Amino acid sequence: MEWLALSPDEWNAVRLSLRVSFWATIASLPFGIWIAYVLARREFWGKSLLNGIVHLPLILPPVVTGYLLLLTFGRRAPVGSFLDSAFGIVFSFRWTGAALACGIMAFPLMVRAIRLSIEAVDRKLEAAAGTLGASPAWVFATVTLPLILPGIIAGMILAFAKAMGEFGATITFVSNIPGETQTLPSAIYTFTQVPGGEFGALRLTLVSVSIAMVALIASEVMARRLAKRIAVE
Repeated sequence: MEWLALSPDEWNAVRLSLRVSFWATIASLPFGIWIAYVLARREFWGKSLLNGIVHLPLILPPVVTGYLLLLTFGRRAPVGSFLDSAFGIVFSFRWTGAALACGIMAFPLMVRAIRLSIEAVDRKLEAAAGTLGASPAWVFATVTLPLILPGIIAGMILAFAKAMGEFGATITFVSNIPGETQTLPSAIYTFTQVPGGEFGALRLTLVSVSIAMVALIASEVMARRLAKRIAVE
């Protein structure tokens, strides 16, 4: 069973994938909640366009998304050049760029899960809080947010799992640099391209499947506990 033992480089790929997926999920969460709320509760000109833009990463080939990120956030690109010169923030060919690419690819799944949860909330509860003098922000924080927590958790887990498996956009935007941008999917791809790399690819595949299963089971357990707590309250 020695072939199951991960090498230091493989451990680096696992740790980097977890790091990238974590920050991709956390950084996109506030935007995901806001966009989901706007799409669920607001009517405005351009709503269909906004909904289309949010879900565009699901339709476009991941390589196209990665190339667009490179055109936008590359060091010589308009936004990337400004961020580099003004704040010293660099995305291209860095792990932060991998997190950005993963966050964008996973964003539609997060938004959809949260939006469905918001649409399921009884508006009469929010209206009742409003009649008592609560501001819209306070109503959202004290009434809507607790009720949609299961949806938020589900969206976060879906985004995390998607980020763990993202390959096309990531490798196009930040390449496949060991120790810097080589995530689990990139490492598996590298193993498949070299003779005798099948055992390494299999090891990392088992790790990916295990992490995904743990994440899905954890989300199910947490969602059920929150739903029971909300029902009791």
